[in-house]
Amino acid sequence: MKSVNFLLAFVLMAMASAYDPSPLQDYCVAINDTKSAIFVNGRFCKDPSLVTGDDFTFSGLNIPGDTNNLLGSNATLLTVYSFPGLNTLGITIARADFAPGGVLPPHIHPRGTELLLVQKGTIYAGFVDSNNTLFGKILYPGDVFVIPLALNHFQVNIGKTDGVILASFNSQNPGFIKLANSVFGTNPPIDPYALARAFQLDVNAVKQLQAKFSSTN
Repeated sequence: MKSVNFLLAFVLMAMASAYDPSPLQDYCVAINDTKSAIFVNGRFCKDPSLVTGDDFTFSGLNIPGDTNNLLGSNATLLTVYSFPGLNTLGITIARADFAPGGVLPPHIHPRGTELLLVQKGTIYAGFVDSNNTLFGKILYPGDVFVIPLALNHFQVNIGKTDGVILASFNSQNPGFIKLANSVFGTNPPIDPYALARAFQLDVNAVKQLQAKFSSTN
């Protein structure tokens, strides 16, 4: 009976920690100074008497990111670490810029559901569920697309002009894991033989991929 109760308690605790916890006060502006702060929701809180409107303001998301790279894209994820006023509020915003043909490669946000809005360009977005079913859609300015929590997804600018996406998340720190990097770019590297068997590749091909992705970290 005790083991059953323990298992039930463990399951309930796991469910309770699946999303950002509810705030315990109106706001908790993140601060690194631990001498005059209270630790709540993963970050220390600034003294409320010192909080100003600037703590809830961020400027610069209108500035395009540099897409002159191998992927032709640039993602600016505005989390609690760059916008302290988000602390405990369970939200985040991001901007993604695409050159024509640019791509945000398959990736996941382990702690957040994504809701994206196309501002510019023609974007093909899609995600894959746990049954390996692909759900994709060609999106135009004004279109909205939702990506469920922690599922593998991607975006591609299939148009002939630059593309811009604004995305929101239900977490102050949703995380961003590029799948290729997390497989072939780890430190230390995953055993090439294990990856070769998993992906049905030659071991030397795996080593070449590891060398390529480790240099991009």
